[in-house]
Amino acid sequence: MLLRHTTSNVKERKALTVNPAKTCQPVGAMYAALGVHGCLPHSHGSQGCCSYHRSALTRHYKEPVMAATSSFTEGSSVFGGQANLLQAIDNIFTIYEPDIIAVHSTCLSETIGDDLGQIVKKALDDGKIPEGKHVVQASTPSYVGSHVTGYANMLEAFVKYFAYNTEEKIRQVNLLSGWVEPSDMRELKRIAGLMDIKTVLLPDTSDVLDTPMTGEYKMYPKGGTTVEEIASMGNSMKTVAMGEWGAKSAAVMLDNKCKVPFSLTEVPIGLKATDRFIQELSLAGKISIPEVITEERGRLVDVITDMHQYLYGKRVALFGDPDTLIPLTEFLVDLDMKPVYIVSGTPGKVFDKRMASILSEKVPEAKYKNGPQADMFLMHQWIKEEPVDLLIGNTYGKYISRDEGIPFVRMGFPILDRIGHSYFPTVGYQGAIRILEKMLGVIMDQQDATAPEESFELVM
Repeated sequence: MLLRHTTSNVKERKALTVNPAKTCQPVGAMYAALGVHGCLPHSHGSQGCCSYHRSALTRHYKEPVMAATSSFTEGSSVFGGQANLLQAIDNIFTIYEPDIIAVHSTCLSETIGDDLGQIVKKALDDGKIPEGKHVVQASTPSYVGSHVTGYANMLEAFVKYFAYNTEEKIRQVNLLSGWVEPSDMRELKRIAGLMDIKTVLLPDTSDVLDTPMTGEYKMYPKGGTTVEEIASMGNSMKTVAMGEWGAKSAAVMLDNKCKVPFSLTEVPIGLKATDRFIQELSLAGKISIPEVITEERGRLVDVITDMHQYLYGKRVALFGDPDTLIPLTEFLVDLDMKPVYIVSGTPGKVFDKRMASILSEKVPEAKYKNGPQADMFLMHQWIKEEPVDLLIGNTYGKYISRDEGIPFVRMGFPILDRIGHSYFPTVGYQGAIRILEKMLGVIMDQQDATAPEESFELVM
């Protein structure tokens, strides 16, 4: 049943990927675009592509995701989609009245060679873009990279289009976030607020994909980074970019275009990564770390100390996005757990180097891989070779969890069968406590379920 025919004998594969640990670029581009206020994402390709991108996000967030499409037909696929996109831009501004249309390409439009920049310029020359409105475009072919790559490309496109430098510096810090949840983006703003640092967070999907039910539908919710805020990023003192894969390219663009220096840190997941983020924020804002932040850190350390016996030595397999996996792996090592198997479908040379620095001393037996053929099939083969005590990843891990009887913590994208990820953060010290609570919950549930009668304890 399910994946029970997976073999344990691992063979080198050069062309075949089975159950990839990623999804495609346009999904990430669409998510990034939703983090800008008044923006309507637009998929330049077929209706089916756009439907998939929307449904992937809708199922994860349990929220309606609005997006438009160029609706390619056979004719568009052969002769190009310029006419479709020009008509779409005209229709969208007339009917749906967004402030911004964020166009991303697809496999089909990239393969036939559509030049989005040229088409958008023609739309502007032809008067199809009203005054005060904007069309931003990003190249996001699905057969290269992953959803994280698409997210980064769209983020870079927003910075390139809107940010400018007036030579008048603002006492403000830019926060460029890798792919995290709306709850995480809200937590990042809360932490900056506690430190009394004025920041601009890009993108910001809080109050967009976690909106309250009011009985009134709004196509463009109140959340999202505004055009004015993005423009002001060019005059900020510094940029703190969170994530090599998701945020670095936008930080480089902002530096090259507007001469705003940046520091690159990891997404603040766990103890050490959050320490580094807080330090960078303190340096960028030229402000000391407040006691309330130190107290939050202390509570996290207290939980780690109290529950260490249940975590020590536990073997863990994890999969997902590299910007998440790297700090999460470091956190597991800090807990004296053993992250032995790690895979990510997103390519990038930094992955191996960073994993080696984290694991080589404390978990020398660890196996890790990213990019092509770093898939769920390989993960399952490793687990069949030697089992683990805990599995961490998106919903697609439930098949391995069920077949192998492994406690499973859902984390990453997409999560299709549970809720909470868009409401409870996993970044910062508070988020680290939530990760601990989720891991301890499934580990201790397993202990309760399998304990012999004489070892079944009320107090643990």
